[in-house]
Amino acid sequence: MDNQHIKHSLRIGLTGGIGSGKTTVSELFIKLDVPVIDADKISHQITQSGQPAFSALINEFGPDIIGENGELRRDYLRNLVFKEESQRKRLEAITHPLIHNEIEKKINCVNYPYCMISIPLLIETRLETIVDRILVIDIAEQLQIIRTCKRDGVSQEDVERIMQSQIKRETRLQAADDVINNDKDTDKLQKQVITLHEEYLAMSKSRKYQNF
Repeated sequence: MDNQHIKHSLRIGLTGGIGSGKTTVSELFIKLDVPVIDADKISHQITQSGQPAFSALINEFGPDIIGENGELRRDYLRNLVFKEESQRKRLEAITHPLIHNEIEKKINCVNYPYCMISIPLLIETRLETIVDRILVIDIAEQLQIIRTCKRDGVSQEDVERIMQSQIKRETRLQAADDVINNDKDTDKLQKQVITLHEEYLAMSKSRKYQNF
C-alpha cells in the first residue's frame, strides 16, 4: 500500500459506556482484519512493574496500591478512584498523556485504509480531535448493569457508581457519527459491524480523508 495512504488512514473512535460491548465489537472488526488500537490494553501495559506510569502511581497514591506480587492492585485502585472524582483526576493526570502518546505511535504504524481506536472515555477526555469519526456502542442502561454485574461479579451499586462517573447516554449519542445498537443478539451485532466496515472502506477512499 502507498505510504501516503498509510499516513492518512481514516481514524474511527470507538466508545461506549461500561458493559456496552466495546470489546465484542472490537473483536468483530479484528476478524475483518481491521487494526484496533485499545486504550485499555495500553493503560494496562504502561502501569505494569517497570513501566513509565508505575513509579509515578506509587508516588501519588502510596505503597498500598502494590500487591504482594509487586504488581499494581488494579481492583483496589479502581475502587479508590471511582469513589472520589479528585482521586480519578489524579490517576488520569498520570496515565492519560502516556496513553495518548502510545495511541499516536500505533496510529502512525497503521497499514490499512482505516483503524479503530477503542477509548472508553473518548468524549469525557475530549479526544475527539484525534479521530475522524466517533462510533458509539449503545445499550439500554438496565442491560448495561445486568451485563457488567454478570461479567465482573460486582454489585449493581458499584456499576451505577461507575456509570455516574461517565457521561450520560444521551450526551454520548449526540456526539456520535455512527451508532451500533448492542441490545440484540450477536448475529444482528455482526451485521451492523459489516455494514459499517464497508462504509468505512468507502470513506477511506474519499479525498476528504487523504492529504495529497
